[in-house]
Amino acid sequence: MKLHRVHLVNFRQHADTEIVFGDGLTGIIGPNGSGKTTLLEAIAWAIYGNAAVRGDKEGMRNLRAKARSSVVVELEFGLGKHEFRVVRRLHDAVLYQDGAPVANSIREVTDRLGRALGMQHDEFFNTYFTGQKELAVMAALKPTERAGFLARILGYERLRVAQSCVRDRRNAINASLEELVKGLPDPAAIEAERRAAQGRLDGARHATREAEAARRGAREVMDREEPHWKAWVERRERTLSLDGERRIAEHAVEAAKQEHERLNKELAEAVKAANELKRLDAELAPIARLKEELSELERLQKEETARRAEQGKLEELQRTVAALDKRIAELAGATDELALVERDVAAMQRRLEVAEGTAEEERTAWVRDKEYAETKRQELLKQYEEVKEQRDKIKELGPEGECPTCKRPLGAGYHAVMEMLERQLEVIKGDGTYFRQRIEQLASEPEKLREAEQARDTVLAESRRLSGRGGELRAQTEERARAVAQREAAQRRAVELEARVQARPTGYDAARHDAVRAELTRLEPVALEAAALAARAQRAEILVGEAELAEKELSRRERLAKELVTAVAVQGFSEEEFRGARERHDRASLALRAAELSVAETRGELVAAEGAVREAERREAERAARERQIAELRASLRLHTELDRAFSELRTKLNAEDRPAIAELASSFLSDLTDGRYDALDLDDQYSITILDDGVPKPVISGGEEDVANLVLRLAISQMIAERAGQPLSLLVLDEIFGSLDESRRQHVLGLLRRLADRFPQVVLITHIESVREGLDRVIRVEYDAGNGTSIVRDDTATLAGEVPGAGVAA
Repeated sequence: MKLHRVHLVNFRQHADTEIVFGDGLTGIIGPNGSGKTTLLEAIAWAIYGNAAVRGDKEGMRNLRAKARSSVVVELEFGLGKHEFRVVRRLHDAVLYQDGAPVANSIREVTDRLGRALGMQHDEFFNTYFTGQKELAVMAALKPTERAGFLARILGYERLRVAQSCVRDRRNAINASLEELVKGLPDPAAIEAERRAAQGRLDGARHATREAEAARRGAREVMDREEPHWKAWVERRERTLSLDGERRIAEHAVEAAKQEHERLNKELAEAVKAANELKRLDAELAPIARLKEELSELERLQKEETARRAEQGKLEELQRTVAALDKRIAELAGATDELALVERDVAAMQRRLEVAEGTAEEERTAWVRDKEYAETKRQELLKQYEEVKEQRDKIKELGPEGECPTCKRPLGAGYHAVMEMLERQLEVIKGDGTYFRQRIEQLASEPEKLREAEQARDTVLAESRRLSGRGGELRAQTEERARAVAQREAAQRRAVELEARVQARPTGYDAARHDAVRAELTRLEPVALEAAALAARAQRAEILVGEAELAEKELSRRERLAKELVTAVAVQGFSEEEFRGARERHDRASLALRAAELSVAETRGELVAAEGAVREAERREAERAARERQIAELRASLRLHTELDRAFSELRTKLNAEDRPAIAELASSFLSDLTDGRYDALDLDDQYSITILDDGVPKPVISGGEEDVANLVLRLAISQMIAERAGQPLSLLVLDEIFGSLDESRRQHVLGLLRRLADRFPQVVLITHIESVREGLDRVIRVEYDAGNGTSIVRDDTATLAGEVPGAGVAA
């Protein structure tokens, strides 16, 4: 794998950072907290997604960025014969292979890159990356701790985790097995319970058969008594129904008698009313004629009232027309005068525009002169102060001093300079006096300005007067037009009213109207009495027919009452015999209910006994099922015990097989680093390192040799993981490996890394130590700007002794 470029946008403290990688030793240098390791985290996130970063998604966003700003990491790298570019954001990702898109979702991109690299996140970091201070940690570990550390980065820790899971499962199976064995019921107790349940079932069946036989006997007795009882009930109901009808018929007879008497009484009153009505005919004769006359008089009264109202309106309209004629005559000359006034207003408006223009020009000239004088006087005051200050300084320094402007000695030119400055002051004073007097002259408005404004005001007043008169004349002209229209409308209305007045009838007599009303008022009680008598007399014929029908209805109802008395006697119902039949039926019903209750009780006992038998059978089946479950758990327990032993043997075998392979790889690196001085490195079963000198173990090694041993061991482990993943190990990223080393050891490690350039063409060192920069091919500086809250990244390769091209930074 070879890194080409990485670009970060709003990723943690990097607002916009771009780094272009190259071959050789590249150092990323900066103080702690500046954002160096964040660059590695961004590379890991671009490849493996959220599993490779700390915290949640929103925690990756730059704190100074807006809430919904994009978080983007773009990584370009080469792998084998292919070139890859991955662009990952918080909620999407895209992967390009050789320029063509091959995946466009977060999960698909992550899975495809994992397959291309042949390793998961942990394997990737244990192969290409050496974490902060990891070399120093390996040197400080005890032998057993060193073995555990190497097993973890080689992936063997997963075997221990799997073995732990197997042991946990085995313990859980064993606990379940013990619980099942402890909870198994006693087979003898189950058998005794089953026999008791069977005996109870046999007894319940016998009792049920006897109860059902008793119920059949009670049912036969009930079947014999039921028809007799129903017959007596029906006879009683018929008797009660007929007796009720009889009582209703007797009440109907009484009601018919009362109705017949009422109709005879009303018929007599109607005959009497007819006779009385004949007596009043003479008095009622003139009423119809008087009502007709009253109606005609009321119509003539309405016509007279309307004629008088219209006559009043006609007189009012005539007065209105006279007033309008007078006003129209008064306004006759307004139109001609209005034309003359409008001509004068237009001429006066032209004069006003000329006067206003003259006044505005005079005021503008006065303001301009005044402002110029004030500005000029202020400039002269400032110039006077500057010249005076310069003169005072030169006077204080004397002939031997330096000129305050050109810094040259004054010498013989001192007096000439002083005279020149005095003359300048006098000229400035004279000009200042002139402009002060000019300002005083211009303090009040000039005479020409006042005359021009007075002339403008005179013209304005005359223009306003003429405009007012023109408005009055226009209003009078409009008023005359309205008056003419109103006069014509009033004349048309007067003609219409006069025609209606002439058309209305006359001849209304108020005295006759009052006399007719008085006569009708006198005859009104007689008319009311006659109306009441007529209403009663009209019912005479109707009442005769109703009386005949009432008499017939009375006869019918009397016959019906006699027939119902006879029908009740025919039924032959006896209350004493009815009570005897009911007692016999009740005894049979009680006996049947008792028999049915006994059957229900015995059947309940039968169901309970059957349930007890089934419960005993269920417990026997449950014991058999538990025995089968116990057998299965025992087989599973044996399997997990065997798996535990197999995992232990596998870890032992892997450690035994991998140690020689790691030692061989480390020996190869060691020979390259030491130019063949040391060609072998041995690892014992605790992964303790021993350097061989011509095949002889070297008991004591120097600090530099110890650094070499730790480095080649770490490189050998990375090489082994990469080879297992099917990838050549061409990239190394070393993060803060110098933390516990002194200066000489740091330089020694740099030298060793440079000598391995043929094995590792691309090495990236991340450190906060400045002294290592001179041993690098290129330097990338990372600093944190607290004011902006962002990391600043720049290429410092040009500051090295010799600049090497191939890497760059943009931020």
